[in-house]
Amino acid sequence: MADLSHPTNPLSPDPEDHLARMLVPEQPSWFQSLYEDIREVISPPKLPPLQVSSKPVPVKDIWGLYGRQKKSWYMSLAGQSFVVLLLFTVFSAKVVQEKVKEVVTPLFDVAPYQPKMAPKKEAMGGGGGGGDRSPLPASKGKLPKPALRQFTPPSAVVTNPNPKLTMDPSIIVPPDVPLPNVNMAQYGDPLAKLGPASNGPGSGGGIGSGSGGGVGPGKGGGFGPGEGGGVGGGVYKVGGGVTAPSLLYKVEPEYSEEARKAKYQGVVVLYVEVDPNGKAVNPRVVRSLGLGLDEKAIEAVRKWKFRPGYKDGKAVTVAATIEVNFRLL
Repeated sequence: MADLSHPTNPLSPDPEDHLARMLVPEQPSWFQSLYEDIREVISPPKLPPLQVSSKPVPVKDIWGLYGRQKKSWYMSLAGQSFVVLLLFTVFSAKVVQEKVKEVVTPLFDVAPYQPKMAPKKEAMGGGGGGGDRSPLPASKGKLPKPALRQFTPPSAVVTNPNPKLTMDPSIIVPPDVPLPNVNMAQYGDPLAKLGPASNGPGSGGGIGSGSGGGVGPGKGGGFGPGEGGGVGGGVYKVGGGVTAPSLLYKVEPEYSEEARKAKYQGVVVLYVEVDPNGKAVNPRVVRSLGLGLDEKAIEAVRKWKFRPGYKDGKAVTVAATIEVNFRLL
């Protein structure tokens, strides 16, 4: 039997070859590797053409076995339309909506976090008041005659018995407005209580606890609470039973010399109060043009004639915004 371990036996492993396999083969230096990489990028080696041994084989489409059937498409479309229509019909029913509201409960109550608007106070139309800072309340008495202008405010206690010019007292109220009437000789507030003669704790002349030469707790030359003359209170706004004034007669505004030389054009916006007599009073510029056009706009609006606003069938003072156009021809 042959000895496999003998060195002369060709089947015997070479010890040197075994040792060489265990050693790491020698690696090229880094610059040699870099050189080879650059050379392959610049001039890549040409490879033999790829030999493809397989060929595509046509296979019949599996969906082609069934073809396209219009009947199936129509049935599918009809079924989907029926489901959508059923959902809309069911959920639009009032009974279903109420049940959904009962079942669906919000995660938290948002009511405490919603801002709440303060209740608006109803503006009162017309009015006025006055007094001489007397410690006593205004005394009861009749009202002076109504007029559109006031030259002498009323007085329950006469402080100047010998005036140089005598004029009858009046309050700023349209003559056709009904006023409370009391059968008394002295002037006073017809809504006040009986007591010693007094002009009241107000100021500015007149009778009452307000100011402005009228009668009552308001401000102005009218009668009652509020301000602006007339009867009842302040100026009304359109809405809530108050109709808007309508223009009856209009005067075109004149151009100022400065605006004409500058060929200036535009719109002046004014705030006015249309009184029960149909006149624009207390004008105020909201949007200005300058160059003297604001004054010309106010001058023209004072000549305009309006149909006054009404509340409960009575003419009242109503606030309005007016645009006055300035255009060069």
